[in-house]
Amino acid sequence: MIAQGEFTRAERVMQRLPKQVRRQQAVAIDSLRQVMERTRLDFSLSPQEGTKLILQQEPNTTAEQIEQWKKSHALEVMNIDGGEWWFRKSVRNLWLLGEEFKERNRAKAGDEAQSLLQHYREAMHTAPDAQGRRNWHRVNITFTLDIDPNVIPHGETYRVWLPFPFENGRQRNMQLESSNYPITMSEGSKHHTVYMEAQAQRDKPTHFEYTFGYDVAEYHMAQQDLLALVQPYKPTALYEQYTASQPPHIVVTDDMKRLAQEIAGHDENPVTAASRIYHWIAGRFPWAGAREYSTLSCIPNYVLTQGHGDCGQVALLYITLCRAYGIPARWESGYMLHPGEVNFHDWAETYFEGVGWVPSDVSFGRSTEGTALHDYYATGIDLYRLATNEATGAPLSPGKQHLRSETVDFQAGEVEWKKGNIYSNHWKSNIHINSITKIDNQQ
Repeated sequence: MIAQGEFTRAERVMQRLPKQVRRQQAVAIDSLRQVMERTRLDFSLSPQEGTKLILQQEPNTTAEQIEQWKKSHALEVMNIDGGEWWFRKSVRNLWLLGEEFKERNRAKAGDEAQSLLQHYREAMHTAPDAQGRRNWHRVNITFTLDIDPNVIPHGETYRVWLPFPFENGRQRNMQLESSNYPITMSEGSKHHTVYMEAQAQRDKPTHFEYTFGYDVAEYHMAQQDLLALVQPYKPTALYEQYTASQPPHIVVTDDMKRLAQEIAGHDENPVTAASRIYHWIAGRFPWAGAREYSTLSCIPNYVLTQGHGDCGQVALLYITLCRAYGIPARWESGYMLHPGEVNFHDWAETYFEGVGWVPSDVSFGRSTEGTALHDYYATGIDLYRLATNEATGAPLSPGKQHLRSETVDFQAGEVEWKKGNIYSNHWKSNIHINSITKIDNQQ
């Protein structure tokens, strides 16, 4: 019912469940209600409002064109309780997805590729260290989170989780420098965080802040080097873990196996097979502003159906197709820190026997297809990164008592109090880069 937009009917069914069932399934019921509430927030643009926004940009647009954009998924719409609603980012996405605007977007991608080429050349002018990492820099960041006044009663306690870097071979020397409340560091979670608590004050926002530093480097493996070093996979626990399904968003089905075979053929070399999967996605699925991840039942299927996806959505498709082909792949995410382009970002890592884990940023591949960096992000990544997550949907540490605002990734943070989760429309987080300074490779 929810998938079909029959929210009122679904709510009635849940309300009519016996009390014992409602108690037993309280978490599931709350989750479904959250999905409906978040979907309504996402699909909050009326057709009249959306059409007006389109006509402001393209005055000659016809009703027939709008209907065609809906059919091609360039405009994302949903029928909720009998009424049509447009995704709140649908008009912004239209200029990225409509066939009529491809040339404009191609020129923009070319500008992005030139900017990325500068970062690549900077790294290549630096000698690699013993592990092949180049151009080490020290990054200093202040992260803040501000909660609106009067979200919870005066004197009650906010529980807050915020991102922190981890050692991954390209990041090292993490150091917490200051915070405005005592901090507990996460232990054992794939989402690396700092945890803080504070009491709410009547009519006042609640402010959390901490500053940290870490070293980060560029790293990539050229395809010819990988081909020379790669070995056949061994049946290890690592291989089994990272070629298996990880529901709900990494699901190795027969359909995914068939698609992976269609893309990569019967090439037994994982380096060239992974490269084919990478370029197949980078060349077919343009970037667009994403729906709330927690409202999607399987993100790779969503990308294949809609024909577009943001960085995390195409990363999950890449990971799933690699695993379906028998190539270990996993998630990594945090922030992109490129000058003037600081934002959330997600990518992947691909495992090659005899080499280890190699970063794969298929989203950046979209702007570098056919350029001098055509293969760079397939098996490499620049230094302008903050990696804080090495999996999706993992438990937080200390444990969170209520549902998360972001059930898949972890970048903006999470907030709750004793009676429930505090959704992200009640607070705002911000990352501020204080400095990025070049350091000696051996430091």
